[in-house]
Amino acid sequence: MAISGIKNSGTSEGRIKNATLIAGPTASGKSALALELAERDGGVIVNADSMQVYGVLDVLTARPSADDLTRVRHFLYGHVSPATAYSTGNWLRDVAVLADSGLFAEKPPVFVGGTGLYFRGLAEGISEMPEIPAEIRDRWRWRLNEEGAPRLHRVLMHVDSEVAMRLKASDGQRIVRALEVLEASGRSILKWQADKGHPLIDFATARFIVIAPERDLLIKRIDQRFDRMIEDGALDEVKEIMAMRLAPELPAMKAIGVRELAAAIAGEMSFDEAIERAKIATRQYSKRQSTWFRNQFGPEWQRIGGEAGRTSGGADASEVAAGINRP
Repeated sequence: MAISGIKNSGTSEGRIKNATLIAGPTASGKSALALELAERDGGVIVNADSMQVYGVLDVLTARPSADDLTRVRHFLYGHVSPATAYSTGNWLRDVAVLADSGLFAEKPPVFVGGTGLYFRGLAEGISEMPEIPAEIRDRWRWRLNEEGAPRLHRVLMHVDSEVAMRLKASDGQRIVRALEVLEASGRSILKWQADKGHPLIDFATARFIVIAPERDLLIKRIDQRFDRMIEDGALDEVKEIMAMRLAPELPAMKAIGVRELAAAIAGEMSFDEAIERAKIATRQYSKRQSTWFRNQFGPEWQRIGGEAGRTSGGADASEVAAGINRP
């Protein structure tokens, strides 16, 4: 079985049976639906959002509330330091550890999030990458901080031009990743990526759900949610992460709201302007997510949209969950 743009890599049998995958743009209500399904089916929830893995940014990345955590067990939320560059490969390995523990044999997992590459990895697997010695990793990260991404992009162009031509000169994290893999293994990252992966989920027993709410409704949710984030302590989180003096290229520093609110705290713009800019950035991000899901997900995915996509409130999520078959 294939997903348009995402393919099962050679076999439909993965080690995780009866998985539910719920994708959707930010603020679409997917977490509420995941909670309803996991609670009803006796399952657990596994984060599939690349920003919600980071600690400190509980509010700003809209992680589950304390009440949600008491209702259903949640995994892979806030378990990574913001000082770490956490990849899709890291996430898949963490999922594999959970699977190997036997957890999913008794508790069917509900994977929920907005990171398309995580869902691709579940369906296709991901190529194994070489272990990077700490001294190599630290040296390239130091050079990135000292010399900047454009300079390292030129270095990459000399040693692996094929990779360099695929990357933006400003994409410091991917540039450093390519350089450290090449140095550690003597092999281009493209060669590693070309190796076939293995799916983690069993397609025959999986459920695929993508939430696609009406655009006007989604924008309203985004704006209301960011206002709640400010009320709930987002500014304190930004102050805390600023105090860590992290490299701006790190993924956690690119979480929407960090840069905007940091600028307001530093007096570079008003808080009203920072909040509006963060809302605009969130709207733009949600549009990119929706486009990706629309182009990459095929007919296997049950699409919940329009009025049925109003899953941000408990009652609405319950109604939608009632229409989804048990695993």
